[in-house]
Amino acid sequence: MDILGVKNLTKKFQQFTAVDNISFNLREGEILGFLGPNGAGKTTTIQMLLGVLIPTSGEVNYFSKNFQNHREEILEQVNFSSTYTNLPWNLTVKENLNFMSCLYNIKNRKERINRIANIFRLNKLLNQQVEQLSSGQVTRVNLAKAFINFPKVLLLDEPTASLDPEIASYIRSFLKEQRENFQVSIIFTSHNMSEIEELCDRVIFINQGKIIADDRPQNLAKSIEICHIELNVADGLKRTIEICENSQTHYELSGRNIIIDVKEKEIPEFLRNLMSKGVYYDQISIEKPDLEDYFLQVAKKK
Repeated sequence: MDILGVKNLTKKFQQFTAVDNISFNLREGEILGFLGPNGAGKTTTIQMLLGVLIPTSGEVNYFSKNFQNHREEILEQVNFSSTYTNLPWNLTVKENLNFMSCLYNIKNRKERINRIANIFRLNKLLNQQVEQLSSGQVTRVNLAKAFINFPKVLLLDEPTASLDPEIASYIRSFLKEQRENFQVSIIFTSHNMSEIEELCDRVIFINQGKIIADDRPQNLAKSIEICHIELNVADGLKRTIEICENSQTHYELSGRNIIIDVKEKEIPEFLRNLMSKGVYYDQISIEKPDLEDYFLQVAKKK
């Protein structure tokens, strides 16, 4: 079942079209990656999904209800977190969470705040002002704020940025649990492609305001033909470079290590060619394309 439906959504600023007639859906319990280069239209889209910006045209529906006509009812079940959102710095963590719980008219606010503080490991920080916190701690407070109403739809803009690896891993596990236990639907933006591959059921790529791909992460990665061959060349490094340059094959050199971009189906022939030229290597690794390769290809096209 679709929890969110976006149809022909467009946002224009004078002569500039930030979001250009996009349509997509978010299913119940789905974690949807929303990716694109800087300036692609991600933030503008999320702001329209939150009602911060009014679309030039198109419509947004949550729970089969038109957002424009049922805004207040819908927003009670939606929340948002962004690493780049500033909290009131002169308030304590507890005061920030209490304020948010009042906005959502949550009963038993003290109990809810304690529960959220336990989940996000904020117990020792509750009485500290936000201005005293590290960037990673502020990120955790932002995430806690986003869960204060236990929403059905969650919009997360780079939620693990600034977090140390252990806390980031904990947050990813927590998001998976929320999806599995409570069927929370999540739109997730990140520049960490391995994180997207780990978490997301589906990925939408937006570029220059248009959706250019909507598929599972592994399928997008498979659409890239190029593999990376890394060799530690014992003898014949110059000949290896000559082979790459003569065939106009991209390579990167670091000491006696060389990383070469080769189409997967051409790898056996390429390695046979190296051997025929008397090239010997001590180590070889072949890295198949991943989501980051797809992202880089999109960014280059921009």
